[in-house]
Amino acid sequence: MKKVSIITLGCKVNKNESNYLAYLLSLNGYLVTDQLQKADYYIVNSCAVTNLGERKSRQVISKILKLNKAAHIIICGCASENNAKQFEEKKNVLKVIGTKNKVSIVDYILEIDNKSKVDNHFANIIESSQQQKPYLSNTRAFLKIQDGCNRFCSYCIIPYLRGRSVSRDINEIVEEAKRLALITKEIVLVGIDISDYKIDGKLALSKLVLQLGEVDSRFRFGSFEVNVINDELLTAMKSAKNFVAHFHLSLQSGDDEVLKQMNRKYTTAEYYSKCELIRKYFPHANITTDIIVGFPTETDEQFENTVEFVKKVGFGRIHIFPFSVREGTPASKLIDLPKTIKKSRYEKLSKIEEKISENYYKSEIGKNRELLLENQSENYFIGYTDNYIKTYVQSKEHYKNGEIISVKLINIYKDGMKAEEI
Repeated sequence: MKKVSIITLGCKVNKNESNYLAYLLSLNGYLVTDQLQKADYYIVNSCAVTNLGERKSRQVISKILKLNKAAHIIICGCASENNAKQFEEKKNVLKVIGTKNKVSIVDYILEIDNKSKVDNHFANIIESSQQQKPYLSNTRAFLKIQDGCNRFCSYCIIPYLRGRSVSRDINEIVEEAKRLALITKEIVLVGIDISDYKIDGKLALSKLVLQLGEVDSRFRFGSFEVNVINDELLTAMKSAKNFVAHFHLSLQSGDDEVLKQMNRKYTTAEYYSKCELIRKYFPHANITTDIIVGFPTETDEQFENTVEFVKKVGFGRIHIFPFSVREGTPASKLIDLPKTIKKSRYEKLSKIEEKISENYYKSEIGKNRELLLENQSENYFIGYTDNYIKTYVQSKEHYKNGEIISVKLINIYKDGMKAEEI
């Protein structure tokens, strides 16, 4: 049996698409892994959201060749859509495609091996107890509900690579969620801009939430934009007993003028009001976010405004990124700040982020949570709670990864919290 290693960089949408490739290849008789190890074929699903992501996509090829000098390498994803030539010239790269029609990779590999294609109906993965289930990422499944983006933030190249926003049919999503619920206890809904999910041209995330409330698996969303948070959506989420209260609400800057320069169509006051609205419905919700530091027009004073704003909101976690120039975007025409300034701001905000996260964790001490177990290390089961806190728990029971247990959070520990089973 030939082996395929699928290496995925970047977002959860890429991971979802890689998982589907893994499923199709497995169905057609290939052994599939998401680890970088000795294999016959390597698929690199690349990222271009930052210069670093694009560089890592290229570096993977060198790592592959160290493992297997005769490797057959196929590149797909945003970095190859942005600049195919950087991969076409690499040794052992057989094929380079972009963000569209990634499933054609399966046909390409089958053609090389002179194999006939097996029916790829998703039900086969459920019906056969012997069938691998690579649709899962660790212990949760990613379900793509939307692709593309119409927002055109001034720093972001993704709309140019992924195209315009397109939503999947709601019935198709719900049916896939029901099938996934047979093999996983948590589903993450992902997309490039899931807040733009529409039915017949109208925003419809609340309708989707109500439909998914009947699915026998807990579910969460990958991220939200400010505009979609309203009473209708939060009421729907509250009524869905299987929705878990983790809101990754994209911010990018805590200064109104920088937000305007970024083409982010909200103010900090509007953003804060949406956080307060979330907490009205879900008092203990974990609100996480993204921040870009060192945007070209960001002054020291504007950076300090961001610092004070994140303290005011009280996030559970902040993902911090130094500004990365993406050629072809409006922001690439601005004069980039020195790396020393971006590094300094990154380090300062990172220290503040640690304190903010600690404050949120302290507020969770004594709370009962549902913990999805993902792995084991040093006598601990490790996983994420329903409100997405990394948690360590000791138990005399012999649990398997993918199970959900009830725990009580007792104190801050390592990069998360320690809990006891209840």
